[in-house]
Amino acid sequence: MAPAQSDLCRPTGRTSSKQHESGWSRLLFAFRVLLCSLVIIALVLYKFCDFAFLPRPICRLSRLWLAGPCNGLAGSLSPGVNSTTCPQWTALHPTKHRGLSEDLDVAYSSEDFKQRAIQILGEAVRVPTESYDDNGPVGEDSRWDTFAELHRVLEASFPRVYESLNVTKVNTYGLVFHWQGSSTAKPYILAAHQDVVPVEGQTVKDWKHDPYSGYYDGTWIWGRGTCDDKSDLIQQLLAIDSLLKQDFSPARTLILSYGFDEESKGIEGAGHLARYLEETYGRDSFALLLDEGGHYTDMGGIVFAAPSTSEKGYLDVEITLSTLGGHSSVPPSHTSIGLLSRFIAAVEDNPHQASLSRTGTPFATTQCLATYSPLYPDDLRRLARQAVTNDAALKVLQERLLASDPLYKAMLGTTQAVDLVEGGVKVNALPERASAVINHRIAEHSSVGELQQHMIDLLTPLAAKYDLALVAFGSNVTYGSAGQVVLSDFLGTALEPSPVTPTEHGPWALLQGSIKATFESSPTRNSSKVVVIPSLSIGNTDTRFYWNLTKHIFRFSPSFDTDSFNGAHTINEAFRTDSLNEGVRFYTKFILNMDESDLL
Repeated sequence: MAPAQSDLCRPTGRTSSKQHESGWSRLLFAFRVLLCSLVIIALVLYKFCDFAFLPRPICRLSRLWLAGPCNGLAGSLSPGVNSTTCPQWTALHPTKHRGLSEDLDVAYSSEDFKQRAIQILGEAVRVPTESYDDNGPVGEDSRWDTFAELHRVLEASFPRVYESLNVTKVNTYGLVFHWQGSSTAKPYILAAHQDVVPVEGQTVKDWKHDPYSGYYDGTWIWGRGTCDDKSDLIQQLLAIDSLLKQDFSPARTLILSYGFDEESKGIEGAGHLARYLEETYGRDSFALLLDEGGHYTDMGGIVFAAPSTSEKGYLDVEITLSTLGGHSSVPPSHTSIGLLSRFIAAVEDNPHQASLSRTGTPFATTQCLATYSPLYPDDLRRLARQAVTNDAALKVLQERLLASDPLYKAMLGTTQAVDLVEGGVKVNALPERASAVINHRIAEHSSVGELQQHMIDLLTPLAAKYDLALVAFGSNVTYGSAGQVVLSDFLGTALEPSPVTPTEHGPWALLQGSIKATFESSPTRNSSKVVVIPSLSIGNTDTRFYWNLTKHIFRFSPSFDTDSFNGAHTINEAFRTDSLNEGVRFYTKFILNMDESDLL
């Protein structure tokens, strides 16, 4: 890669030396002057490329120059300029179905359509489809029964969808909609989930409106699930209903897959759905899968869409200390609770090391922000460019990022949080058992096995010091006579980091193009200043069950981060209603592009 502009244009000591200059030195100096002149010309041309008097080939040449060897020299690049470190594809407007797409763009901008979307989402929110961590299997736990009411709401709201698509219920409450295409092209999946996080009873008084009211105040629609994830589900069904109303018939088969326990374990919902889909269609049988995930963010007038292309892994490690009991009037030097506190302290005193790898998703995200965000600090922008090939710069960049925002610690490494602790039953009885659960979100570059080994290596010396037998994840590690410490996978929910979705040409380009076409065709947003970047999800979605179905898994929700009043999983969850129409517009563009594109 060519050196940065500052290196190219900086006079060297040799050019001002009083010593005799060789012909080669003069030639090199002349080359530097010429190169700097070309950079300046390219910058000037680039700044005036929006004016009609400049021929398109000249604009294209200047953009290629700036996007290649001089990428990032003029501060942030315009979204219209491609980059070697953050490739962008142009807006992808449907061509075969252009008239249909334009007609629906008009329909989605109407007040009537907006009011219908608000009404349907409100009705869905009014059904409290809560899922709990301790839910039993379907058929044994009556708390699942509320999902039957949601199904009645959906069928009443979308009779055309239920009549035209083949609807299958999996494990009673999982929903699969099959929209048969006319071609043999690989089908694809749109996913969402029907369940919501429970509302804590003592917080109801803190809500501006009842958490299951579905109340519309003229700007926001209020209630649990408006943001996570009933808005995505309703927008998808609205898009399909609108296409059916226009007599659209797909060439490529589309599957809708809606789980009902994403907020807890996912086993009853997406776990069963994934098995059904693999048994029905086969392994690696889908072109792509799109589920909930990243949003739009405005940075200095540039919209960044951040679909997640990977997810961190997950492991809850339970540490259980067992020692002899007895009366607390004759205590040992350390009770099981005291010993447990030492193990917890050892874990917290030895956090996992962060790592910014050039092959990782966080590095790709950083490069995109450094290239296109006008708000990105210039010194970090230069450092990011150097880090592409310079190991020392990569190390400094990692340190600077970690110091700039606590979020980078979560993105670049495995995190650990001691979330549960228990022990003792009576104040005058020595505790015979004490335990703690440590939640881990495993870095993209790590694994469950590496994390387990880290815990074993860290705690083995401590077990030996206190003469405790250590049993780690089913294996005897050390022997001792004073008691036992057991490391285990709490609730058996270990999850490896997800495979990383490719971001070369193909499905990623189609998703990029659909997002950009949505903005260009929107009468309210009407913008071409959109950059689509890969991102890492530090939480987990239902996609963890779908890895066998396709390697192209994207996690994206077509709304701005500011379209959520107070976030999800907390009080005053509300969704900005102006975003409802725009989400339907995106899903429509995406479906039409999937139907006619040769990118897959």
